[in-house]
Amino acid sequence: MEKMKASMWQYTPNNSPLPVPKSSFIVSNNEFLALDLPSIAEHEVSIEDIKEAIGNAMVGQEKVSQHLTNHGAPAMNDRRPLLLLGELANPFQLARLGLGIIPVVTVRIRDLCRTYADSLDPRMIQPGVHHITMARSKGWWEKTHLGFVTVQQMKTMIQWLGNGGSTDWRPVKPNEGEIMLEFDSELRHPTIEAMSLEGDVEICTDVEPDQNGPKFDVRQVIVPVHTRHGCYDSRGKIIRCYHVGQRDFHTNYFRKGSFMKWQDILTTL
Repeated sequence: MEKMKASMWQYTPNNSPLPVPKSSFIVSNNEFLALDLPSIAEHEVSIEDIKEAIGNAMVGQEKVSQHLTNHGAPAMNDRRPLLLLGELANPFQLARLGLGIIPVVTVRIRDLCRTYADSLDPRMIQPGVHHITMARSKGWWEKTHLGFVTVQQMKTMIQWLGNGGSTDWRPVKPNEGEIMLEFDSELRHPTIEAMSLEGDVEICTDVEPDQNGPKFDVRQVIVPVHTRHGCYDSRGKIIRCYHVGQRDFHTNYFRKGSFMKWQDILTTL
């Protein structure tokens, strides 16, 4: 990835949140920069270890820690890990919110999935964009993004998701699933044919690729979840964003009022 204006990153509401970067990056109100995070040999690390590794990673000709200092931005130690499941991983949208500098790394989630909230945000298109929330999914894995943000940046992001509403979206810490750094930009994901039912539980039977980055405690990660209606209920099944895009979901699946309660799809601390 080359340096570019963040506002030039591709974004269309009908295709939200795609495209998103395939590898780690730093975004500001103006610039989008590649973040060169070297592989980490350890099998498991702490959040503090990851912050230190990001601080020592290169962005252009300087370390991330120096880049933050040079631009008057909060240091890595003053930031918290926030999963960016949907539009908040799109550099165009991050720049549009005017949040300042945010380092973002690619991660793999396991036994968790990204899925559509049962709601519509009409601010950019009619009838609206479906934002993305999280649910448990046995055997599933996928790549997503983890931003390191200040408390104020996080508050602004969550308020934006809810269009200013204070109860529609909530920051929570998952108490299930796993998370790890992901260094394969072309990580293979499960096929739709690999999904099957065991009683009332949908499971993924595909074989997951080997872990290539260290695991860390998912309970230390914050994720915005839709708490008003949870996620969309497709006849007892969850629609995974990786298999069904925004336009396809709205046209061929979505029927307003069919939802799973957020407390039933994700255990939190």
